[in-house]
Amino acid sequence: MMGHAGMAATAVRYLRSVGAPTTAAAPATPAAPLPRPALRAVREGERAPLDPAAFRSVLGHFASGVTVVTAPGEPGPAGFACQSFASLSLDPPLVTFMVARTSTTWPRIARAGVFCVNVLGAEQGELCRGFAVSGGDKFAGVSYGPAPATGSPRLDGAPAWIDCTIQAVHTGGDHLIVVGRVEALGTDPAAAEAGPLLFHRGTFGHFSP
Repeated sequence: MMGHAGMAATAVRYLRSVGAPTTAAAPATPAAPLPRPALRAVREGERAPLDPAAFRSVLGHFASGVTVVTAPGEPGPAGFACQSFASLSLDPPLVTFMVARTSTTWPRIARAGVFCVNVLGAEQGELCRGFAVSGGDKFAGVSYGPAPATGSPRLDGAPAWIDCTIQAVHTGGDHLIVVGRVEALGTDPAAAEAGPLLFHRGTFGHFSP
């Protein structure tokens, strides 16, 4: 394939053969630039603020699964209910979840540097509610064992679990976007038979095939 230099040489030879000049003509006088428009910030009243209630209502029509994100720590493990979880990448294996910047649990997970996503089943609504509250011992009466790679709590009865190290944290408005690299994962086939726990328009539901 002819390179840029070869193509240029060929063009020069052609121009010489037809008697055309091979040097660039003097550039024309540039036209005066157009005046720049005045720039300013959007003033109050020019753009209506989005109604938070309407935002929640509309987005609530998107049904999602429900998880509990857990991490080891001192004096005890940390965890919170999370519906904003998703797979992100296959190679490398990455997942993501979003957490409010006001969360009191997130700093404990961040210090641990690891987490386990416990995907909840249809019968685990009460377990989810326990992890959705702020404060108190969320693990009281909850059976769990250590996830194999990070030691994060792996909740008994969860249909699936994803054991991760924190890869990156990005800001996203009033939330943080946490990216985790998957170190280990697995399922509980017996627990999975009941189907997933779903969240839709503020209430829990289940999947009926």
